[in-house]
Amino acid sequence: MAWRQLPVGFPPPTTVYDRFRAWAKTGVWQAVHDALRDLVRVYEGRDPQPTAAIIDSQSVRGADTVPRTGRGYDAGKKINGTKRHLAVDTGGLLLAVVVTMAGLQDRDAARRLLAGLRERFTTITLVWADAGYAGRLLVWARDVLQVTVQIVKRTEPGFVVLPRRWVVERTFAWISKHRRCVRDYETKPDHHEAMIHIAMIMTMSRRLARTGNW
Repeated sequence: MAWRQLPVGFPPPTTVYDRFRAWAKTGVWQAVHDALRDLVRVYEGRDPQPTAAIIDSQSVRGADTVPRTGRGYDAGKKINGTKRHLAVDTGGLLLAVVVTMAGLQDRDAARRLLAGLRERFTTITLVWADAGYAGRLLVWARDVLQVTVQIVKRTEPGFVVLPRRWVVERTFAWISKHRRCVRDYETKPDHHEAMIHIAMIMTMSRRLARTGNW
């Protein structure tokens, strides 16, 4: 197991895992992540509270450690595993994450994602998304959350850099640079979400360290 492959100098693997699990359960990883995100936004001259977001999902293959009850099959991507649903700000910083079975439709998972996003950020009134989120979700978000979901449509065939959409795609690329996030190795969805927070913590801390002002 990966937890037993920790470098020399770390506490026993069970101790490290227990601490990771406890912090995931109590929201410590998310709290550290959110504090760093606010610092990055302030450093970039923006208000800590965003007013707009972009949402999208990414299916990832599940390792043998992922239980059958926590995985599914994404027929479109032909991936057996889980799906991570992200909401990011206009700079690509993570605002909310939800991990589900890969077979769950984006618009169904988006209700939980948008509800959590709205709960944490009352300032957000506009969300961009792709055509997979079109339909009744737009009406629900408007009437229940008072959030406008704007669909960014593809107008040309083949690979095209879509306005706004490329921002969240870049965030997926940042996360996938971390080996633990290339596949889903976690036994619980909240552990997967914690790993995504940790990946973004590393990304943002390196960005802040390069400024030399911290």
